[in-house]
Order: sequence, then structure tokens, then C-alpha cells
Amino acid sequence: MDGWYVDDRCFNCDVARQLAPDLIGEVDGRSRILRPPRDDGETRRLHAAVFACPTRSIRPASGVPDQGLDPFPMALDSGVLLCGHNSPQTAGANSYLLLRPSGTAMMVDTPRWSRELAERYAASGRVTDVLLTHRDHAAHGRRYADHFGARLWIHEGDLDAAPDADRVIRGIEPVEIGAGVTAHPLPGHTAGSVLYLADDRYCFSGDSFYWSRGMGDLAVADSVTWYSIEELAASLARTAERLRFEWVLPGHGDRRRLPADEMARRVRALAERTRLLRPRPVDFTAIRW
Repeated sequence: MDGWYVDDRCFNCDVARQLAPDLIGEVDGRSRILRPPRDDGETRRLHAAVFACPTRSIRPASGVPDQGLDPFPMALDSGVLLCGHNSPQTAGANSYLLLRPSGTAMMVDTPRWSRELAERYAASGRVTDVLLTHRDHAAHGRRYADHFGARLWIHEGDLDAAPDADRVIRGIEPVEIGAGVTAHPLPGHTAGSVLYLADDRYCFSGDSFYWSRGMGDLAVADSVTWYSIEELAASLARTAERLRFEWVLPGHGDRRRLPADEMARRVRALAERTRLLRPRPVDFTAIRW
């Protein structure tokens, strides 16, 4: 494939395939290069996958990617940037920068830590808050918050993963944590999972639900629901009617933008489907992206 390859450290997190789905596919539970890039646009998409991959498994023949083609943070639209540089300490979770009208920003979950990356993210706007969706994504939260002089947020259900958090979300009712930004506790994936909703436009869903390319719809990863699939079903039933957004922006799984009315219909349908699920053993290989 023109020298491009995926090394054996790949653990099938799907991050690279989200960024270059026409160039990278899944074969036997790992990413594989499907074909070489044909033009500059495809080369850039492949390099986005390179710099997002948490294990740095995607490589050109030389083994050294072009640092000048690192696109991160990368705009998804006018209000949200994808951080890239996903961390192996969060199982390769996506993280985001939510830009605010005041010129500041909030970081949702965390990329891998480095001072150079932190300064790059801060150039998009002074980061006032680091919002953790749940315990699995807490790595690097304190370091980023301290570097930015920002507040670190987590739900009490997962507080032991970030015991030095500056703000603790409690209970199951929505909490406004900033102008236009609301935290919706959503226990299920973990006891302290939280969904952050911004501007009736962006839904940072953590690992509670995601867009499945295979299904062409919203999905829950019930095979890696650590706490309780019944609790997740109850959380979605309680919360679905309160949610209005265009973008679903998960930690794991793909992103998608749809008209708000269409997304609301899909969230309600997801709540109904999740109600029918029953507990199953944790099985990473059962996830269908």
C-alpha cells in the first residue's frame, strides 16, 4: 500500500478509521491500510489519523510522519475543535475544545499530555474548564487543568478517579456549569458518567452513546458498560426529552451532525432500544463501530 502500514500495537480503538474511513478499514479486529492516498486531501486525512492514533501505529514507509501535516486541534465546525493526539491512558478516547462566545474555551476529556500540546490548545482560547465525562477519561485532567489554571469537573459517582477535582457534579438532575453549557448526569457506562450539552447544538456524550457507522444510527456500547446497562436505559429514558442538539461528539465511536429534530427522534429511539438490553460480560471484541 505504497509503504503505509499499521503496526501490531493497534488495539482497534477506531480513531483512525473515523478520520480516514476510505483509506483505513477494520480487518480481523485491527485497523488496516486499504489503499494509499491519491491526492493531497487524502494525504492530509491519513496524517490526521496518524496524529490521532493513541499507539502511533499508522506509519508511512519511512516510519516518520510529516509533522507539518499535524492538523490538531482541528475544527469540526465554528464552535468545536477536535484535539487529536488521543491518549493510550484513556483507551484512545477523543477529546474536544468547546469554544465560547467570550473567546474562552472548555476542554471535554483529555488528549495525551505534553506542554507543547497544552500550549497549542490554549492558543484557541483561554481554557477555563476541563470537563470529564467519566472515570475512564480522567487521565491527564489535573495536569491540563493546572496548566490552564482551569477548573476540573467530574461527577461524584466517579470522584475516586479525580479526587482533587475542583467542581463535583452531584445527583442526577441537570446542572448549568456555564453560560449555555449543562451537565446531564447519565449513570450507566460508569456510575458517574456525564453528558455535556452546549448551546442546543453540541452533545459531548462520553461513552454513553455514539454514532455507529455500521448501524447508521446512534448506539450504546453495551459490551463495555462497566456499571449497569439497566441504569443506562433508565438514564436515557429520563434524559431523552431534555436533549436537543445537532452534533453527537462521543469519546469512543464516531461523530455525526444531523438536524436537531432528527437527532432528537434518534435519541428517543435509542432510549427505547436500550430498554430492551440485558447485562452481558464485558467484551471489547464485541463492539461494532
